[in-house]
Order: sequence, then structure tokens, then C-alpha cells
Amino acid sequence: MSNQALTHLNARGEAHIVDIGDKAVTRRRATAQARLTGQPSTISTIMGGGLKKGDALAVARVAGIMGAKKTSELIPLCHPIPLTKVNVEIEAESAEAIRITATAETTGQTGVEMEALVAASTAALTLYDMAKAIDRAMVVSDICLLEKSGGKSGDYMRAP
Repeated sequence: MSNQALTHLNARGEAHIVDIGDKAVTRRRATAQARLTGQPSTISTIMGGGLKKGDALAVARVAGIMGAKKTSELIPLCHPIPLTKVNVEIEAESAEAIRITATAETTGQTGVEMEALVAASTAALTLYDMAKAIDRAMVVSDICLLEKSGGKSGDYMRAP
């Protein structure tokens, strides 16, 4: 655990949005993941495009991109960020799991970790929504930041 102060709290412990006005404009990138687990038949139906609601993978990719773009509307203390790129990848990790990886990029004064996390989780939730009729026991899990670069705090890479 870091010894750094919580930046979203002022001296009185009240929540506030961080002043980024004096921060340098740098290229920033973050990648996050989410995992959807379910019955093997559910995972193969999703990955094979066999859902009655349509192409779940395409819809989930678009939902992830939309989630990244709407992050500041969902997370109260996030700044609106002009994203330069959002990429959502969906792959079968095993017979029982799908891994969603989302990358967000910007050139700006604050990072895009939350945008990547929201993109990955929104895509996973969209897959759940599209397949819940055949498997309500699916689980969305392992939402985490994998790596980030840019900004004053430097680079971060999650240990394997």
C-alpha cells in the first residue's frame, strides 16, 4: 500500500475534484481487464455468435468504447477526458472464461485508468446481459488495471 495522500480529499477530508490545471500535458495510456466466467456451453455460444440477441462480441466492444467515453458521467470525481483511442479486445481464455482487455489513450493532463476500467467492465456486463437468458450464474470478475504509462507518477505494470 502506498503512503501517498488521497488526492480526492481536501484537508478537511471532503471529496473534491483534483485540480489538474498545473499538470503537464503528456501522452497517457492505460490497459485494464475484466473476466466473464460461465458454463462452457454459454462461453462457446457467446464466442460463436449464437445468441438470439445478435453479435454479442460486436455489441460488447461498442459498449466498452461508449463506457470509456462516459466515464466522467459515471464516476463522480473523474475529469472529462478527450480520448484519442479506445480499443476493446474479447477472447476466450478457456472453455469457461472470456477475457476482456480494454486500452484507453489520451494526450492530456490526467490519466485514463478509469476509462480503461470502465470500458472493460462495461463490455463484460454487456456480454452478461446478452447471455443471461441461457446462464444467469455467469460471474464478472477480475476487473483490474494491467498497466498504465504517462504522467507524473510514471509507469505501472501489474505483476503476473
